[in-house]
Amino acid sequence: MRIVAGSFRGRGLAVPAGDVTRPTADRVRQATFDMLRHADWAEGALDGVVLDGFAGTGALGLEALSRGASRAVFIERDRAALMCVRANIEACRMQAQALVVPGDVTRPPAAREGWGAAGLVFLDPPYGAGLVAPALTALAAKGWVAPDALVVAEIAAEEPAPTDQPLLAERRHGAARLCIWRRET
Repeated sequence: MRIVAGSFRGRGLAVPAGDVTRPTADRVRQATFDMLRHADWAEGALDGVVLDGFAGTGALGLEALSRGASRAVFIERDRAALMCVRANIEACRMQAQALVVPGDVTRPPAAREGWGAAGLVFLDPPYGAGLVAPALTALAAKGWVAPDALVVAEIAAEEPAPTDQPLLAERRHGAARLCIWRRET
């Protein structure tokens, strides 16, 4: 695993041993960030605060920082994954721009004062668990998500869309399916 583009391009990322964490593949991240850079509906998405829920290795949030996001929040509950997130943030020397929140994305603490609500949210939960909607609801209720945030969810290819809001983009990449929409309150 590595950062695909931006100021940390090519930087290798630590990955927890075993199969508990399923990192987003480099090619899927590349496709996601290509859409975020070039789609008219994504203008400015990479300029502000991003949130990487179910962070795993932190690859999505770090990719966003590498491509110009101002700050990133990483929420993860698995202990081994948290160690990797922290190590990867340190390897990229982004400690001042990164906030690691240990815990369950579906039961987050209140948003940290001074960090602002995220305008871009990445949710990459375990496939088939139906966690995207409850996580987004909980994060918004605790102040982590801006009212009109752009949401990027990676789910299993055969899962139904995790929202009833219109999708701005949808792409399949092998076993993965990306669904992107704008959160409307």
